[in-house]
Amino acid sequence: MTLHPEIAKFLATLPAPPEGPPDPVAMRAADEAHVAPPEERLPLHAVEDLTATTPAGEVPVPVRVYTPVAAERHGVLVYFHGGAFFLGSLNTHDHVARSLAKETGLKVVSVGYRLAPEAAFPAGLDDCYAVVRWAAQDGNGLDWDGTTLAVAGDSSGGTFAAAVAARAHDDGFDRITHQILYYPSLDLDFDVDRYPSLRENAVGYGLETAGLKPFNAFYLDSGADPADPLVSPVKRADLTGLPPALVVTAEHDPMRDEGELYGARLRDAGVPATVSRYEGAGHGFVQHFSWIPEYHRVFEETAAFLGRR
Repeated sequence: MTLHPEIAKFLATLPAPPEGPPDPVAMRAADEAHVAPPEERLPLHAVEDLTATTPAGEVPVPVRVYTPVAAERHGVLVYFHGGAFFLGSLNTHDHVARSLAKETGLKVVSVGYRLAPEAAFPAGLDDCYAVVRWAAQDGNGLDWDGTTLAVAGDSSGGTFAAAVAARAHDDGFDRITHQILYYPSLDLDFDVDRYPSLRENAVGYGLETAGLKPFNAFYLDSGADPADPLVSPVKRADLTGLPPALVVTAEHDPMRDEGELYGARLRDAGVPATVSRYEGAGHGFVQHFSWIPEYHRVFEETAAFLGRR
């Protein structure tokens, strides 16, 4: 299928990217400028900014908690935004978290983890993992019901979701019930021959293969080793015992094949895994194009995977 016409129309309006390496400050400001004002956001029962702290004394992490309906107890979904480890915020992905809360009925905890290059690896990953551990504690105000505790993320947030699930398994923390990976970045080795989609979708679909290396350079230069399975989760040798997974990929994403390989490897390891490719979509469609009905369906699929429909 060709690129969805609404996506193609939008891409045609974009100017050529500036020459030279990405500028984190300018790009973050541009992203924040496109955030919808509060009165235009999807209404929920409650949205609250909190700070997650842990008994071990890790750095406090800002979180935004989305409560879909009034209830004494809730299942919880911890969400990690994308942005190549140096972009994104609680604000830029607020609409994603709201849609997840509305469609799943779960309390969503969006994590404002530390970003590269200011924070070296593994600061962001540590923040994400700490928040998941915090979410399972009593007395934090989340009122987790002890059932669903899912992790989810888009793009680099999907990297963190997979890495957090693996780290929790290795630590003997068995509370995570599901992992949801939206077009995840799972292999930070930049050999263009590693997956066919890196060549098939190299140009013309938004994210381009040539941009992967400079966009991820801030993270890798901060100490993240692409050979480390916590950096490239697809390189984890043993996937047995990990939580059931929903891996969502996009037809025209350079990173499509690494996500689909990860799903296949999970199934081979005996982990229930659903791989769902969205035709006509490119990388970032959950964040940028979920207003299109056929792509908003990703939230309904997520709810079904979680047993919420």
